[in-house]
Amino acid sequence: MLQRVMSIMRLILIKILFIGFLSLILSGCSTLGNLFSNDSASATEDEYVGWDVQKFRSEAKAELDRGSYEKAVKLYETIETRYPFGDGSAQTELDLAYAYYKASKHEEAVAAADRFIKVNPRSVGVDYALYLKGLANYNRDIGFIDRFLPTDTSQRDQNKAQIAYNNFKELITRFPNSRYVPDARLRMIALNNNLAMHEVHIARYYMNRKAYVAAASRASDVVEHYQGTPAVPYALQVMQEAYANLGMTDLGKDAARVYELNYPNGPPVAEHKDATVSHQVWDFIGLEK
Repeated sequence: MLQRVMSIMRLILIKILFIGFLSLILSGCSTLGNLFSNDSASATEDEYVGWDVQKFRSEAKAELDRGSYEKAVKLYETIETRYPFGDGSAQTELDLAYAYYKASKHEEAVAAADRFIKVNPRSVGVDYALYLKGLANYNRDIGFIDRFLPTDTSQRDQNKAQIAYNNFKELITRFPNSRYVPDARLRMIALNNNLAMHEVHIARYYMNRKAYVAAASRASDVVEHYQGTPAVPYALQVMQEAYANLGMTDLGKDAARVYELNYPNGPPVAEHKDATVSHQVWDFIGLEK
């Protein structure tokens, strides 16, 4: 019995010593971490010693010009934190939005532009903020692959594209004489073409699953709402096939007549998969689907 008690006491003592030793280690790590943290904070503080707001602005602009967008973001964020109510606070918000956009931080760029518009609704820079929002949303889903390979973005979700289109539309509606309107119009055309072709892809999806009514309806919407886009002849082709499968001969003939009248030589703009050999290879791989 005594031996059993002694054994239990030894186990308890070992546990106490282990817990104490573990506590010392954790405490030491915490102290060391704080030391490094303080050293890092001090280094950052030392880096900006003697800097006034003009110094911050000039350095941030220099980083932007050099293409060091992450550094520019850091500097503009520092200005925003240290001088939140200065005379140039509104301009800082716009500069920060632009730096975010160039650094491919599109969500942050949109948020910064929104803050500017909310706080400065009558500012002369609102048109630029709307333009930046459109650019950020326009480029939000463009990644490394899209910049160097022939991807078909019309096959992807178009939520951000629709938001960008609405941003540019608001810019043009509210500020028709803005210097950013010409570029916004061109981007809206590209977005509209993409949105239209996306609807064709959906119509084809329904065709492949023999949902002919849904396919015809979707393709008809393209013809009605996206007139003048390169997607229209492809939508008419879907309508012909869908109506043929539904036994709606007259509607199928109407679609064929419209197609032949407007596109006697076929679609004027080659579809992505037929554009070039590299596009055909990419479509064959099927990574967009």
